[in-house]
Amino acid sequence: MRHLAFSKGLFAGLATLCALTAGPAGANPSILFDVRTGQVLEHEDAFKRWHPASLTKLMTAYVAFRAVQAGELTLQSPIKITKISAAEPPSKMGYKPGSVMTLDNALKMMLGKSANDIAAAIGENVGGTLPAFADRMNAEARRLGMTGSHFTNPNGLHDPENYTTALDLALLVRAIRLDFPQYASYFSIEGLTTNGKNRIHGYNPLLGRFAGADGMKTGFVCASGYNLVGTATRDGRTLAAVVLGARTPWGRADRAADLLGQGFSTSASANATLTNLQPYGENLTTPTDMRDIVCSKQGASERSDGLDAQGKPKFKSPYMAELNRDLRLVRVGLGGATGPAPAAFAAIDAKNNQANVPIPTWRPDRPAPSAPVPAQGDATHQ
Repeated sequence: MRHLAFSKGLFAGLATLCALTAGPAGANPSILFDVRTGQVLEHEDAFKRWHPASLTKLMTAYVAFRAVQAGELTLQSPIKITKISAAEPPSKMGYKPGSVMTLDNALKMMLGKSANDIAAAIGENVGGTLPAFADRMNAEARRLGMTGSHFTNPNGLHDPENYTTALDLALLVRAIRLDFPQYASYFSIEGLTTNGKNRIHGYNPLLGRFAGADGMKTGFVCASGYNLVGTATRDGRTLAAVVLGARTPWGRADRAADLLGQGFSTSASANATLTNLQPYGENLTTPTDMRDIVCSKQGASERSDGLDAQGKPKFKSPYMAELNRDLRLVRVGLGGATGPAPAAFAAIDAKNNQANVPIPTWRPDRPAPSAPVPAQGDATHQ
């Protein structure tokens, strides 16, 4: 059941309330909130556990920001690709072991392309080892009150024990935006270029299509379905929408656009906040697995039906517009690291010349489906 938190007694807000009540039957977890106040404008199954996929990288970025804040490294510190990080499956940048970049460029690649190898490299370099970095992720989750979350890796590649909730992601998004406003530009990257010519499209279709959109991250693995955190700012007011488990990459964008668009249409205050929302719902301890829905022949058919004759997605939300300009690309590359090496990684690297952790192997928990499946870690379509 969908829960609305708009204040009552405002006749002018009734039309908006009705619009927000309407929605797709059987919708999956979502939450809409005001970033500054923490007021919850709408929520559905906000406490239900879900696999975050590449939304995990939001926590990876937050841990990295906290490490910079603590003086462990700077944005110009070196991030070294190891054999472990280079072995991660797509989506990835594909740099060879031994390659070095700045943390600044690593964050741009991780968030702009959703690169799994770069996320793993950040985890190793900042944490020393991937397990140690996961410990830091979980420590931050506890500190932020993310009681329904557990992280096992920095990139969100599927692990049954890597899970979160819509509410927990909302808490994380608010912390990122309020604690580190100086890093907001990392989350609004539309695309990357490595040489001024090569174009790497980002995955968040809200950017450039939804008025005021300024972030934030998408995610996909078969078990999660298509996830999206979308943020937008209008007239000094920033709203954020978390959408989990959509069946198509454009479906998650339509849902987020509807939530944000309808949210901006009302100024009604809400009683519920991210910190006082009380748990509700059933089966809150077992993460939902969407694999048999999105990574099946039926799922492939749904994705095909959502494309036009040119292979571009057909967005249905009235709040989405055509992108009638080129993507704004951010240039990234290797080298340029002039800051101090992260202490945790430097100690291990000096001893072993790489993090002393076994190289993981990609082991899907079920046989690969016969229908074509997008690269794990994010969607293949913008």
